[in-house]
Amino acid sequence: MPAKITFDTVQEIGLALPDVEVSTAYGATCLKLRGHLLACPALNKSAEPNTLVVKVSFDQRDALLTEAPDIFYVTDHYVNYPSVLVRLPRIRLDVLRDLLRTSWQFVNTQKPAGKRKKRAIRR
Repeated sequence: MPAKITFDTVQEIGLALPDVEVSTAYGATCLKLRGHLLACPALNKSAEPNTLVVKVSFDQRDALLTEAPDIFYVTDHYVNYPSVLVRLPRIRLDVLRDLLRTSWQFVNTQKPAGKRKKRAIRR
């Protein structure tokens, strides 16, 4: 029987990726890549128990929802965010590893919000 996957498992896999650290978001332990959210337990009441939220592109999310709706899902609360919900009891370890790598690549290529060049003030 496969080992039970918990957030500790997620942390172990995530921390093996470059520049990933354990942090907090919304009062929960999470994984961040250089300060940007990568994955955390889904805290919104719309999510099922033992669910992980992972940042992915909308196209990646659509593919995951189509390929494995028994593992991946989204609720109204999360629909406008580039993320997917993951039923941890149903995901295989190798699939979780691939998903976290995909998330790392997505977050790593995002331009930081609000980090625009400031205009020089001319006097």
